Amino acid sequence: MENIIFSICYNIIKIVKTTLQREFMGLKADCWIRQKALQERMIEPFCENQVGRGVVSYGLSSYGYDIRVSDEFKIFTNVNAEVVDPKHFDERNVVDFKGDVCIVPPNSFALARTVEYFRIPRNVLAICVGKSTYARCGIIVNVTPFEPEFEGHITIEISNTTPLPAKIYANEGIAQVLFFEGDEECEVSYKDKSGKYQRQQGITLPRIL
Repeated sequence: MENIIFSICYNIIKIVKTTLQREFMGLKADCWIRQKALQERMIEPFCENQVGRGVVSYGLSSYGYDIRVSDEFKIFTNVNAEVVDPKHFDERNVVDFKGDVCIVPPNSFALARTVEYFRIPRNVLAICVGKSTYARCGIIVNVTPFEPEFEGHITIEISNTTPLPAKIYANEGIAQVLFFEGDEECEVSYKDKSGKYQRQQGITLPRIL
């Protein structure tokens, strides 16, 4: 009799646990993003509404958050340097630009950063995808994943794949962030391993520790 009761209790606990995991894991919706941003400062500054009139849209969306690019840029140039080496990056490879509109030369590349400062929860991984407005202009945005407990501005990589100069509008949308909650907490977070880009501010160039 005790074995039967134990078996029933075990199965109930298992069902409840599975149900809770299904409820809380996976792609997170606008209500979750809003709560984390307002209560835990996951995104600062945070725009609760989608802003899109006359600008490249930004702010909270149904299942993500459209981030803005700041007015700081580093544009790649071949004038002063010859090789791009990720282990020994030469700052002469880039020229600094600050302004409302950045012109990325044809078939060239620029680094930028988000307006927003992020604090990612320990059980969350965020990935970033491009916006259709820029994608349809041949402008490709690449951002690596935001790891659990990462904190800082996000460095954005912008490629102009066209044979024409391309405009990037500062303080407007540049990409969309999607937040995924794991079914269990990771053993080692980005903060735990003292990630080399932790608490980065501004545009951060490649680092090798």
